[in-house]
Amino acid sequence: MKLRKPCLPPGWYPRDPGKISGFLRDCAAGTKGDGGPKSPVRAAAGPHAGWYYSGAIAARAVAALADFPGAGDWEGTVALIGGHLPSGMGPLFAMEEAVETPLGNITIDGELRDLLRGETGGEPDRWQDNTVEVFLPMIKYFFPRAGLLWLRLPAEISSFEAGKILVRAARSLNRDLRVMGSTDLTHYGSNYGFYPQGFGPGALDWVRTVNDRRFIDAVESGDPVLVLKRAEGERSACSAGAVLGVMGYAGELRAAAAGPAAGVDNMGSLDGAGRAGGECIAYGTSADMGPENGEIPGSFVGYGAFVWR
Repeated sequence: MKLRKPCLPPGWYPRDPGKISGFLRDCAAGTKGDGGPKSPVRAAAGPHAGWYYSGAIAARAVAALADFPGAGDWEGTVALIGGHLPSGMGPLFAMEEAVETPLGNITIDGELRDLLRGETGGEPDRWQDNTVEVFLPMIKYFFPRAGLLWLRLPAEISSFEAGKILVRAARSLNRDLRVMGSTDLTHYGSNYGFYPQGFGPGALDWVRTVNDRRFIDAVESGDPVLVLKRAEGERSACSAGAVLGVMGYAGELRAAAAGPAAGVDNMGSLDGAGRAGGECIAYGTSADMGPENGEIPGSFVGYGAFVWR
């Protein structure tokens, strides 16, 4: 078996199965009691920093995706969409048969991968990258019997189209699919060469209430062009392609459910038909894990968890 092994060094996430399970169990317990009955979550997105900083927010997104009866025995496929790809690159796919996690291996859905790769012109993912790997133990924990589609999408509008193609590919193979996207938000400070508001409490407040908020608003609007514009122009997300892929997938599902009777004849188009706004269910920054004296770090990153129902 061709097995893709972890590449991230220790510290990104625990390697001990007991610590992983305990952390994720606590995170899932913290999501209960968030209100009355809601529609099932079919897609989500969350941050991909080390678990110390963003693990709880990421786990909240994955737990929401797995919040349906029988998730522990579900044998569908989770499409895990990473990023860190600039405009001009094509999609990247893991070509192995399985990926290794501390909780056990996850089988890659090669049939779905090959069909989607043929439709999008993707290439093998030969690089080390955190945007997918940090989610793998979470996927194995919440979906222990599921398969995996590993892909990364570039920061361009074609990634929205790739999400729509994913719906049709899964349907043609009769796959039950859930989709998880991966992005951090604003990278602020001297470490990232981006500090338009200087440093200190005012800078942190600006990131929280202005820069990250504008990207969150764009995601909630369901407008892929606005999402890409704000991510790239305002430096408010590092992996917009992953979010666009999720939005395209969710929009295509919504358009298909509405059908011709609702006047939707251009499924998932950019003019509004088939748009699907996400819902931000959690937000934080790495500064929240800062020194006990309350000093604002010179560099920090924003994190959000989103769901699409």
